[in-house]
Amino acid sequence: MTTGWRYRVLSVGGVTALAAVAVLVANHPFLQHFFTTYVPQFNNLEPTVMEGQYLRRTLLLSVAFTVGALVPMYKPRPRRILDAVFLTGKRVLVSGLALATLGFFQWSHRLPRVTLVLFTGLLLVALPAWFVAIRRPVPGELDRTILVGDDIEQMRSVREAVDGELLGYLCPTAALPVEDPRKVIADGGVVAGLEDLDHLGGLSRVEDVLVDHDVDTVVLAFEDTDRGEFFGTLDACYEHGVATKVHRDYADTLLTADADVGPLVDVQVEPWDWQDYVLKRAFDLLFAGAALLVLSPVIVCIVAAIKLEGEGPVLFDQKRTYLFGETFTVYKFRTLKPKKGGEVGTTIEEDRHTPLGQFLRTTHLDEIPQLWSILVGDMSVVGPRPAQTEIEDEFESAEPKWRKRWFVKPGLTGLAQINDVMSTEPAEKFRYDLRYIRNQSLWLDVKIVIRQVFKVFVDVSGLLRDD
Repeated sequence: MTTGWRYRVLSVGGVTALAAVAVLVANHPFLQHFFTTYVPQFNNLEPTVMEGQYLRRTLLLSVAFTVGALVPMYKPRPRRILDAVFLTGKRVLVSGLALATLGFFQWSHRLPRVTLVLFTGLLLVALPAWFVAIRRPVPGELDRTILVGDDIEQMRSVREAVDGELLGYLCPTAALPVEDPRKVIADGGVVAGLEDLDHLGGLSRVEDVLVDHDVDTVVLAFEDTDRGEFFGTLDACYEHGVATKVHRDYADTLLTADADVGPLVDVQVEPWDWQDYVLKRAFDLLFAGAALLVLSPVIVCIVAAIKLEGEGPVLFDQKRTYLFGETFTVYKFRTLKPKKGGEVGTTIEEDRHTPLGQFLRTTHLDEIPQLWSILVGDMSVVGPRPAQTEIEDEFESAEPKWRKRWFVKPGLTGLAQINDVMSTEPAEKFRYDLRYIRNQSLWLDVKIVIRQVFKVFVDVSGLLRDD
């Protein structure tokens, strides 16, 4: 990643140069003729090639408006590639709208409509690519790295494996060895083995430090990967596109890259490449949207049937765990008689079953409300099934590496489900989930969905034969 001053020079200079080039390219006679001849909605316009003072004024205004609109992008701060692309594109559109508005109120300053569209279109391609390019590491430049954790001993051992420029460390004040006053000086800022590093603050300052110090890499050193602090750090790194590493000796509960060599391994905070992520999200939206549309008559019938049965509310909701140990509410059509305090656990009392509920569970129709969770982004069509938050500890006791499932979005179905592995078998379920995480692809998602649909068909056929 570039240093702060270099990034500012490159960002402002690049925007200025690219905006000027975009005006000149959009003003070229050939492009004007091609656009007004072959592009619908614009093929009834005359080419407008600007010259002299008109061109100079347009060039000045276009560059000034674009440079001004992109001001939020000039501050060096870590961002994911997709965030940089979308934020830059949004600011380019703001610039284009501002130029169009100026032309509406003052005819003498109006950019020709064709030129404005071409200019904006060119920048929508060029500027996001430029901001992504200048955020890439400079050859020969060391990564700017910090240690984050609550295990001082682990920090001491891990720091020797860091290759980049180590800026300092973050840890709770309570974790500093205050029992030995020779090791702590002035506000807990100096620790034996870390004397040459700055104590940058507690774990609550992770996000501020990532931005203020333009951090490239965070090395984790936690005694216990608890939901609050450990996964909060991972979440902050993910949001800002900062690489996350951990010592190989402490990676049991993390999803790491198998190909890594050396003592530090990458934590796969986002196992999918961004292209695959876009395709997966598009697949999720298409599947969930189409399924809700097709199943809308069925939904109405199920709601009416549950109401007529008169055994409680239509929907059942429950807290489930997903990305980085956070929780969300999952909804299903109610299939059991209500139980005071909610339904928690992997076993169900026989006297709470109802004929309608048995039918909904067998046909998997009780899962339909989760299509909405897919649309809003809490879930995916395919992925590890989200576990009940209140019994996560039981699953972790049975499978110590259970938390690796927290690194991918949970799914409506998955490898464990199509192989009939239930929550009562957490170790076996985890093995299927980890296999999916390691080998996930859009094609694998499609195959799992096809097998799940076939499985539903078989279950429904069996129900009809029993009747």
